[in-house]
Amino acid sequence: MTRTLPFVDSGIVVAIDGPAGSGKSSVSREVAKRLAVNYLDTGAMYRAVTWAALAAGLDPESTDSIAEWIGGPHAPTIISGLDPTDPTIEVDHVDVREPIRGQEVTANVSAISAVPEVRTFLVDLQRNHARAAAGGIIVEGRDIGSVVLPQADVKVFLTADPAVRAKRRAIETVEAVNDEQLAATESALRERDAKDSSRAVSPLTRAEGAAEIDTSDLTFDQVVDAVVELIDSARRS
Repeated sequence: MTRTLPFVDSGIVVAIDGPAGSGKSSVSREVAKRLAVNYLDTGAMYRAVTWAALAAGLDPESTDSIAEWIGGPHAPTIISGLDPTDPTIEVDHVDVREPIRGQEVTANVSAISAVPEVRTFLVDLQRNHARAAAGGIIVEGRDIGSVVLPQADVKVFLTADPAVRAKRRAIETVEAVNDEQLAATESALRERDAKDSSRAVSPLTRAEGAAEIDTSDLTFDQVVDAVVELIDSARRS
């Protein structure tokens, strides 16, 4: 049975981190819906910058050109909607919700996300979004509790076995999943994990004080309930 809490006290900030396929996006959105608070998908912001860089004809492997672009007059304007029922993402007033989920962006987002100037640019933007969110916010990504919002009221790290994450991710993209597709997806996820965890700036890691939830053997509602309970406990303390 699912649980729904009344409106969260004003100002509560929840950081939810985890690797790709751990369920953090869908869980974060559902938690925000139940609690009637704002929601920010920081991964979509990195994808939006990646989309903009590719659209500008930049080489995603050229750290210097990416750094010069993001710090110059042609840096994109990224606007994220905070409504969990309809989260939007725009680049220079263009809706990019669909194109940022494409294969080209997916293949290049880790490289561009690792550029220190990109992370500085987006961390500042993410903090500004959180400050502007009246009534509380759920922020999800890979470095929220450790870097972006280390003073968050609640910090959660969602994880799952790579094979489980691969199956979830494959199901998102194709109707029928075969063993070959699962193996390829798991290999890609492991490679992404390695890049995200070993990058010099803001690596993927469990933040100090974060509650870890392994979602491998849990239903979606069970994970959401567990996160809601952590928030409820924080409100009571």
